[in-house]
Amino acid sequence: MLKEMLRLITKQQRNTAPAEGKLEGEQNSLKEKGFSRHLQENLSLLKQLYSIPDNKDIKLRELYLGGFNKQAALLFISTITDVKSIEENILKPLTENTASDKKVKDIVAIQMVKEITLFKDAVKDINKGNALLILDGESKAYIMDCPDFQSRAIEKPDSEILIKGPKEAFNEKAVANISLLRKKIRNENLIVEAVEVSRRSHNDVFVLYIRGLANEKLIDNIKERLGSLEVNSIQNLSLLEEYIEERNYSLFPSILSTERPDRAASFLEDGYIVLLMDNSPDSLVLPATFWAFFHSPEDHYLRFFYGNFTRALRMTALFITIFTSAIYVAITTYHAEMIPPDLLLAIAASREKVPFPAAIEILIMELAFELIREAGLRVPSPIGPTIGIVGALILGQAAVEANIISPIVIIVVALGGLSSFAVSDLSLNFAVRLNRFLFILSAAMMGIYGMTAVFVGGLFYMVSIKSFGVPYLAPMSPNYKSSKDTIFRRLTKNETLRPGFLKSTDLQKKTTGE
Repeated sequence: MLKEMLRLITKQQRNTAPAEGKLEGEQNSLKEKGFSRHLQENLSLLKQLYSIPDNKDIKLRELYLGGFNKQAALLFISTITDVKSIEENILKPLTENTASDKKVKDIVAIQMVKEITLFKDAVKDINKGNALLILDGESKAYIMDCPDFQSRAIEKPDSEILIKGPKEAFNEKAVANISLLRKKIRNENLIVEAVEVSRRSHNDVFVLYIRGLANEKLIDNIKERLGSLEVNSIQNLSLLEEYIEERNYSLFPSILSTERPDRAASFLEDGYIVLLMDNSPDSLVLPATFWAFFHSPEDHYLRFFYGNFTRALRMTALFITIFTSAIYVAITTYHAEMIPPDLLLAIAASREKVPFPAAIEILIMELAFELIREAGLRVPSPIGPTIGIVGALILGQAAVEANIISPIVIIVVALGGLSSFAVSDLSLNFAVRLNRFLFILSAAMMGIYGMTAVFVGGLFYMVSIKSFGVPYLAPMSPNYKSSKDTIFRRLTKNETLRPGFLKSTDLQKKTTGE
C-alpha cells in the first residue's frame, strides 16, 4: 500500500513539473512580444499573463478618452498601487481633457511617465506597483509611477540600541530607507543604482555609494557579483548575504548588517558601499573588517574618554566570554599548581560530590545557558525576561543541590554568558559564542597549550580572511594609512583620514565641501 502511494505521488510530481515549466515558457514567450496597435489584442494578452478575472486584485478598466477620440485601458494591481492617486492624477485629467494635440505625459499629474513597447517591461513595472495605460491605435503603452506598498512607520532600532544618538531605524521599504540616508547625506554625488537579482520574483538590490569617494573597481566587483546571481527569488538582504559573501563556511562574518541609518551614512562617507532592499529592515555594508563589527556608533557620540572606556569594557568582555570557561577547565584538569592552595581546596570541596569531569560540567551549563537565552528570545515578549530569570535561578539552584554542578561552575558560566551580551553585533556575537565551545574542547584535551594553539591558529585564519579584497584585520594587519580607529579611537577632529584599505579616491577627510 505504501509503495503504491509513493508511486502515485512521484508520478504526480513528474506530471506537475513539466506543466509548470511549460506555463513559465509560454508566459516568457508572451512577454517578449511587442504591443499591437489594436487595443483588444493587447488586453487579451494581458489577461493571459495576469489570469484575469481569476486574479482578484488585478484591476482592468476600459474607458473612452474624448480628447484623444480613442478607446483606452488602464491596468494596475490594487493592493500595491496608490488607487487614490490613479483616480485624481490619471483618470480625472485624462477624462476631462478636451485638447487632441496634447500628449499623455502633458496631461497626467504623475511624477514619472515613460513609454514602453514590450510586454516584459509592462509586467515588470506593473509588479512594482505602477499603472499601465494603453491607447487604441498606438503600438506602445505608458507606465505611470504610483506604487503604494504597505510598510511599518519609522521606528526605533531593536538590536542596535543607543542611549545617546539618533533613534531612527530602517524599515522594510527601500524608498523610505534611501530617504533616511539622503536626509543625512545631502550630496548630489550620493548614487543609488538598482540591480535585479532574481529571475522569477524580480527583486531589486539598491547599491549606494558616494561617487568620488568609493573605489570604482570595488563598485564594479559588487555589481558584477549581484548581476551574476541565477536564482528564482531572493526576498531580503539576509538571504542575499549568503550568496555574495566569499567564505560561506567561515565562523567570522565578512559583511556588516546595520539597521541604523546614521551608521550606514557614516560608512558611506568613508567610502564604503551600502546595499538596500525591499522587505529588509536593515542594510549591508561592504566591505567589512573585524573592527567594524567590534565598534558601536555610540563610541563616537560619547566624549573621547567615555567612548574609549566602553570600548575597553567591550574588549574585556570579549576575552572573558571566549576564555573564562576554557581557562577553568584547563586549570582544574591539567594545571592545578597555578591555583592558590586555599582556592584549590575550596574548588575541590565544592566538586567533591559532583560525578562529572570539569569539562562535562562546563559543557552542560554552557548548553543550558544557550537554551535559556534562545527560549527567552522566542517566547512572547511579556514573559521572555521572566523565562530567562526564573529558568536560570531554578535550574542553577536545582543542579547544585542535586550535586550535578558545582557552585563555582555556575559563577564561571554566568560571567562568560553575561559578558557575551556586551558584543552588540549579532553575527560577531554568534561567532564568539561558537568559538567559546571550541576553546573549551581544546582546553579539555590539551589544557593551556591546546588553548594557545587554537588561539594562534585562529589569528592566522583571521589574517587570511578577506572581505571583497580587503584584509579582515586591516588597518592593524596589514598596516594601512588611516585614522587608526581599531581598539581605541582618536579625537574626532584628529580622525582626518579615510580607511586606506578601501583605496578611496579621496583619502583626506575635509571639513569643507567635497
